[in-house]
Formats: sequence, C-alpha cells, structure tokens
Amino acid sequence: MPDKISDSLRAQILVDALPYIQKYNDKIVVVKYGGNAMTCDELKTAVMSDVVLLSLVGIKVVLVHGGGPEINEMLEKIGKESKFINGLRYTDAETMDVVQMVLCGKVNKNLVSLLQQSGGKAIGLCGMDGNLIQAEKKQSAVDLGFVGNITDVDVTLIMDALNNGYIPVISTVGVGNDGQAYNINADTAAAKIAAKLGAENLILMTDIKGLLEDKDDESTLIPVVQINEVENLMKKNIISGGMIPKIECCVDAIRGGVNRSFIIDGRIPHSILIEMFTSEGVGTMFR
Repeated sequence: MPDKISDSLRAQILVDALPYIQKYNDKIVVVKYGGNAMTCDELKTAVMSDVVLLSLVGIKVVLVHGGGPEINEMLEKIGKESKFINGLRYTDAETMDVVQMVLCGKVNKNLVSLLQQSGGKAIGLCGMDGNLIQAEKKQSAVDLGFVGNITDVDVTLIMDALNNGYIPVISTVGVGNDGQAYNINADTAAAKIAAKLGAENLILMTDIKGLLEDKDDESTLIPVVQINEVENLMKKNIISGGMIPKIECCVDAIRGGVNRSFIIDGRIPHSILIEMFTSEGVGTMFR
C-alpha cells in the first residue's frame, strides 16, 4: 500500500474491516508477544498501535510477554552465563532474581509506557500479583532450578482491568504456595490465561511464517489445522522441534475453551491486524 492513500480508499478499508470489528466486539483476545517483534523498534511500534486499535474498537486485549534477550543481556552484565536445558532456561536463585527484575520490572513497565504513548490505557501485572499464575517446581530428569509448571490461574485482576478499559500487560513469573517465584514459559502462560478467560482468540507471535509443510520452504504454509490433525502431523515430522511446544499450547488453549488459536509471523508489521481483520491472515490457524 502506498504511503499516502486517498480518503475514499481509507474509508473503504474501514468499511471492509467493519464485519471483523463486529465479530470481535467485546470479545477477549490474548496476544503472546515475543521474538523479533519485541526487539525491532519498527515492529514494536506496529504491535503497540495494533493492540491499542483493537482496544479502542471494543476488543478486550490481554498482552502476555516474555523477555529472553533482555534477561540474557542482564545476566551478561553481571558476568553470569545463560544456560539452557531442553530449550528451558536453567534458573538458579540468582538467575530467578534477574528474571523477576527484568520481566516484572523493566520489560513490563516499558511495554505499559509504549502502549500509553500510542494512546492506550495499560496496566502492568506479573503472575505473582493476586496469585494470577500459581505454580510449582517443574519436575524433570535434569534439575531446572526455579522453572515452574502452572497449577492454576486466577484471572480476577485481569477481568477487573479489562472491565475498566485497561490493557493488562502480563509478565510470566509465577508464585508457589510458599511464595517462591518461578520462571514460567510465556507461550504456556498465554495459553492457560486464554483458556481461563474463555478468550475468543489466542495469538502467538513468532519469527516464522507459521506451520510449514516443508520447514525450508515458506511457500508451503499450512493456513488452517484442525486440532485432531496435529498427532498425524507430528508423526509425519511436519510438526517437530521448537514448533511442538508452541502447537501444544495452541491445542491446549482450544481444548480449554478458546475458540481459535493462531501462530503468526511477528516479522510482518501489523501482523495482528492482518490476521484478525482480513480473510487470508498471515499465519496458521488452529481450530
């Protein structure tokens, strides 16, 4: 689209979006924000404007975020090596302090500020607030430290924020029964929160086009997947590697009551709007 568009074309775009706006009006959409869209200033600005626009047209948006690169950067500053086991960050007590400080502090409040600069009303929450994300130590063959499994989600604070016109921005640090903080995978947290809210959509932003039939060929995008097809796609090795946990989150969310889940390409500016307000979208939809 050209930088300058005519008033008549602008009006037509708004009219074309109207059925989608009506469809999602007063519905809840959970967006998991991460990847390049979090580190590239242009993409970050686009995401913030998308979220604010959705909020202003009557869609209740919940933004759940990670912050891996910022955590790595802070650990490097204090001379501590980042260590990963089976894709999960090993989180000893010192690392947990950094995770809590970076996610609940710097990243969370910066996102709140950006949303407000874009004209939205936002409030930052972490999973420890109001027992929002309740967790226990994740059990595995290799000790992962303070990596947590979600045991329950209390969405009271989220609903209070939404009902008062705020965009809740949630950092994924959970809390145990003894008050211990736990590092929680952001995709997993977004899926659990979406299910507990009975959200219309769960949108996971990634650095890939979506689910590909051939992982090396972006033209083989699979636009729609029924969740009963997932097991067969795994057997065919079409779903493999890092896509497995993301797709499991999409499936779990739908089984928990979410209408549709999406894996979208966060490298495309305004990918959220394209996915929600056009017929083609920019990723893979699970239903």
